[in-house]
Amino acid sequence: MPFTAIPHSSRLFLDFLFQFEKVKEFYAHQPHSQAVLEYARTLDFPMERRARVADVLEKQNRQWGAQSATLASIERFRKGAVACISGQQVGMLGGPLYSLLKAVSALQMAEELTAQGIEAIPVFWLATEDHDLAEIASVTLPAGCELEKLTATGESGSDAPVGPLPLEPRIESLVERATQLLGAGWVSDALRESYRVGESYGSAFARLFTRLLAGTGMVLVDPMENELHAIAQPLFTAAAERAEELDQALLERGKALHIAGYHEQVRVTPESTLLFSLAGNRRTVLHLAGDGFMLGAQRISRHEVLDQIAAHPEQFSANVLLRPVMQDYLFPTAVYFGGPAELAYFAQAAVVYEKLLGRMTPVMPRLSATIISPAMDDLLARYRLSFGDLFHGSERVCELLASRVLPPGLREALHEAKESLQSHLSALRAELQALDPTLVDATARSERKMLYQLAKIGAKAGRAELRHNKGLTQDAHHVLTELFPHKELQERVLPVIYFLAQYGRELITELKKAAAPQCPGHQIIRL
Repeated sequence: MPFTAIPHSSRLFLDFLFQFEKVKEFYAHQPHSQAVLEYARTLDFPMERRARVADVLEKQNRQWGAQSATLASIERFRKGAVACISGQQVGMLGGPLYSLLKAVSALQMAEELTAQGIEAIPVFWLATEDHDLAEIASVTLPAGCELEKLTATGESGSDAPVGPLPLEPRIESLVERATQLLGAGWVSDALRESYRVGESYGSAFARLFTRLLAGTGMVLVDPMENELHAIAQPLFTAAAERAEELDQALLERGKALHIAGYHEQVRVTPESTLLFSLAGNRRTVLHLAGDGFMLGAQRISRHEVLDQIAAHPEQFSANVLLRPVMQDYLFPTAVYFGGPAELAYFAQAAVVYEKLLGRMTPVMPRLSATIISPAMDDLLARYRLSFGDLFHGSERVCELLASRVLPPGLREALHEAKESLQSHLSALRAELQALDPTLVDATARSERKMLYQLAKIGAKAGRAELRHNKGLTQDAHHVLTELFPHKELQERVLPVIYFLAQYGRELITELKKAAAPQCPGHQIIRL
């Protein structure tokens, strides 16, 4: 299904995919695998930095229980492989399906580049420095025809990064309920092994993904590691030293986006910087103030900030526009896969890339997909529903289902009434055209009104059928729960674990096939 038919697709995202000429001043590379291949051939990365990052990757992935395929990927990286990267917040029990779709996109491209003679590995960046606890602390699972939300904490969150936050004791009952809904099997076993008291949101997610993606060669990275901040210290220093220059460039880029008719994903002000302080386990924005900075209510000189970055780089964090630049300072990134909102960030972040790295990484849309089970496929076929029909909400879907099961005599009568009306009005228009052409438009308006009233009669008949046939409402809710939950794409609501529990690791292979053509559209995958 083309992205143009998907609700809420932004103009910037659509033009990036289909009318690149309109956005080429904001992006350095077209979203095609050939552009990625050409860029990857030019990548030059310091071996000393590569070795330090590889040491961190090996330590982290061994700690999470990585198997030989992942360790082999890290060794290939150490020897010169480029990275195909995606990433996501450390959502409860692995997060929504699109976390897996991102990982699969990176896996597929790494294989493609390697087949083309460019050694490449897949990397998944854990967004542990994010502070939005409420956004990641819940998981929504289907329970029959309804959705059940499981929440890991009663807290509303704080300014602390979420990755290191410890899981509360209630995690045990949450996992138990999730495994009841999923049923026994390897996914439920992986949940119990990963989400336990003593783990953090970040470590539990990493342990789970290590198990779910075992054997694929996927490498995970947690940027909260002190050594990674130490490696990125020159980047943090440059962001502080050149704060005014970077802010001005971002303000100008924001104006250019507005003039072109697009939106800014991140609001930038004349006081903005690209850095957070993590001192005291709080994520505090660093603001420009004269020739120095403001850290909360505290004024701090530029010299003090630079000294703190030099001495304790682990106490500083990149904001959303510096984060991808930090990622590509640490990795020789051939491509980053993101969703529509993420790709919009890069239209702004491009100026930061240019000034701090002197290059801009290619970005591509991650695989976007809806998975349709045999049972759902049968329901769609029975009621002659298309996937697009689901976008109109539960009331409309219920009416559609009812209209498809009205008594044959009534359906035929409505159909004949419509055909007869159109036939007679067509003949009437021909006669009026000969008499007085100005009457034709009035006839067309009347025809639309009559057809509308006839459709209303059909809708009322459908609602009457719904009152008598409760199974129709249940079927409608079942389809919506699984394919368009909460009026959102399935990939944004239902979790990774729900699908892997049903289809096993073979699902990853099927998703890689869907990602391979890199078709700029939403894939409908029937299993």
